[in-house]
Amino acid sequence: MKLDRMTSIRSAMTTVSLILCLLSVVFISTKGFNWGLDFTGGVVAEVELEQQLSAESIKAYLDHQLQQDVQVIATQDGRWLLRFGVDAANDSPSLQQSIATFSPQYSIISSSFIGPQVGQDMVEQGGLAVLACFVLILVYLSMRFDWRLALGSIGALVHDVLLVLGLFACLQLEFNLTILAAVLAIMGYSLNDSIIISDRIREVFRGKPDGEVNPLLDQSVRSTFSRTIVTSGTTLVTVSALWLLGGPVLEGFAIALCVGIASGTWSSISIGTTLPTLLGLQPQHYQVKPIDDALSNAP
Repeated sequence: MKLDRMTSIRSAMTTVSLILCLLSVVFISTKGFNWGLDFTGGVVAEVELEQQLSAESIKAYLDHQLQQDVQVIATQDGRWLLRFGVDAANDSPSLQQSIATFSPQYSIISSSFIGPQVGQDMVEQGGLAVLACFVLILVYLSMRFDWRLALGSIGALVHDVLLVLGLFACLQLEFNLTILAAVLAIMGYSLNDSIIISDRIREVFRGKPDGEVNPLLDQSVRSTFSRTIVTSGTTLVTVSALWLLGGPVLEGFAIALCVGIASGTWSSISIGTTLPTLLGLQPQHYQVKPIDDALSNAP
């Protein structure tokens, strides 16, 4: 009865996963991404202002003066990191004039410009990096496990990446190179969970060649559940601390990792086991075949 209930739970989890994936595709298609300066190009300047100024007051003033959204990030006492779009780069003295009017005691520590062509190259290279990871992971899993379990793991990876991208598209959080690095890290965590469960499925199938598929899958999930929760839980605690204490610079990175790690545990149990079942996974696929005596005695 308990195993039957776990099968129902896995089916319900898979349904929720499919709904979330569809919603993510809708958000990505309709809203798109809020690309950061790493991809769109723009100006990054570090300035030193009066220490009594707040980030809210600086942002409100520069938004009005430069007529665009300016990111203001505190780095240390009296120093601020300003990030704004390419439009303002064509009139660099306006930034100095605006700062001088707002805070007479100012100093521009550094300033750099990222062209839009560089940002486009980053988009293309980042997409190729994610695609290359998918292909290499598929090859590795196909060699280590059955192709059905490999496709289940790839489906779980696609689910995790889609959920993170859909969240950033829905909330219009800035998508920059740091978030892209988080996406690649999420693929690693999801792959780890999928390998643990797939390895246990292979062992259980070999030990019970005449068993039914769903009860054996439920047994495999139950035997690895505590290990998965401990691994993902400790990582989530660390990333949550990074989210709470890391400041605005690491906030997007921490959000992506929190969602991705939780999603990786969820998808490895739902999609990672349900998709291979739909593709006809059977215990017979993992039985060790005896070596022919004629071949074993061959010189």
